[in-house]
Amino acid sequence: MRVAQNSDQRSPEFFRFLEQSLQLASRARDIQRLFDRLSISHDASFYVPFIGFAKPSRFGHLHLAAGQGYIIVTLVIESLMNKFIEGENTFGARNYAPLPVVLTRGEGCHVWDTDGNRYLDMMSAYSAVSHGHAHPKLVQVMRAQSGRLSVVSRAFYTDQLAPFLEKACGLARMDRALPMNTGVEAIETALKAARRWAYEVKGIADDAAEIIVCRGNFHGRTIAAVAMSSETQYRRHFGPFPPGFRSIDYADVQALEAAINPNTAAFVVEPIQGEGGINVPPNGYLAACETICRNNNVLLICDEIQTGLGRTGKFLAGEHDDVHPDIVVLGKALGGGLYPVSLMLARREIVDLFEPGDHGSTFGGNPLAAAIGLAALNVLIDEKLIENSEAMGRRLNKGLRELASPLIKEVRGKGLLIGMEIDSQGPDARTVCERLMEHGILTKETHETVVRIAPPLIIDRGTVDWAIETIGKTLKGLTD
Repeated sequence: MRVAQNSDQRSPEFFRFLEQSLQLASRARDIQRLFDRLSISHDASFYVPFIGFAKPSRFGHLHLAAGQGYIIVTLVIESLMNKFIEGENTFGARNYAPLPVVLTRGEGCHVWDTDGNRYLDMMSAYSAVSHGHAHPKLVQVMRAQSGRLSVVSRAFYTDQLAPFLEKACGLARMDRALPMNTGVEAIETALKAARRWAYEVKGIADDAAEIIVCRGNFHGRTIAAVAMSSETQYRRHFGPFPPGFRSIDYADVQALEAAINPNTAAFVVEPIQGEGGINVPPNGYLAACETICRNNNVLLICDEIQTGLGRTGKFLAGEHDDVHPDIVVLGKALGGGLYPVSLMLARREIVDLFEPGDHGSTFGGNPLAAAIGLAALNVLIDEKLIENSEAMGRRLNKGLRELASPLIKEVRGKGLLIGMEIDSQGPDARTVCERLMEHGILTKETHETVVRIAPPLIIDRGTVDWAIETIGKTLKGLTD
């Protein structure tokens, strides 16, 4: 806007116009000072703090600069998100590196940040939100049960646990289940069960049992889970680690057969390696592993914490190979995106080796968790989310492949668990995720090379098509 050089020409009406148009009614003295300085030097500037401009969630300052007879007003927006990000970085342990967005609300496949921006959630909290955010049926069950009875410990029976366990065992084709809270607790439970079986059934000498694991796995971050990991960062300066684990290459049947010895108790495997980069083994791999384990009296333990509950288009990912493991571990989506719920499910002769006091959890199997877990399983079946995962997964996988972007090295996955590997000659996967965030898609990289694509299982065709188009435009913008 033009500013008269002669101070006599600056009428009170002009000041009122400036104050009202910039919502700076309390800053008249500062504006007058700016103009006085301008009359002397033809160059002046200052910052004006403000709160307002239509969105109460935003705050920042105005930079008013004047020179050569003009005043330039620059609006510098500082998001409320910065306050929360700085607070978390100041008071929280920095064991995560989140994208710079602060989420405040979720519904279905979408989440909103503190500035009101909407995003498509293409990560689903590592499959924990497979049912979508705030699913009304699950929220209703949570509210009702939390107002009635939440936690009493397993010192007493409740009316919620038995129906939940019966439903889970039926769907997983298992005899018994042991409830815990987080996925890694269920993994620890499976390890204890396998070792107890090895000593009391197979006859391995005390403290000599070995468990075979795969390089590139992710089973959690407790000391035992890290002992199974081949990731250097997960292990650095956290030792010494418990012995008894032997690592082999993933998707290598010959390596499994060669690693088995008389002290081998179990083989722990992910049907698809999630954190390892959405690594999909060849068809028939799990079936071959099952045969080898059966022939050598070794337990097959499938970690289905991420891949189970419909994520890959089957209730369990092992069903793609028609595999029936000895132990299955579930978690994440079992809590409906509302509450931590996990299970170790196994054959009766394995679980029955536990006696009262051998294992437990204050919160594991509490009535609130059981009610939510049962509702999550019912919604999964009643709303045909498994079938939708298979159909929308095929559409999404095909659409990503057809983008034919030079940045995409490979697209792999099953159902709605897809990894988009980024060519190492281009930007890293973190950069791709940051650009996707700017275009309204939230997800996260793994191993610096793979963008994880895993939306809630409720996603529809229109949303899938929008996501494909948006990913394509984002990648094109990175190559132009």
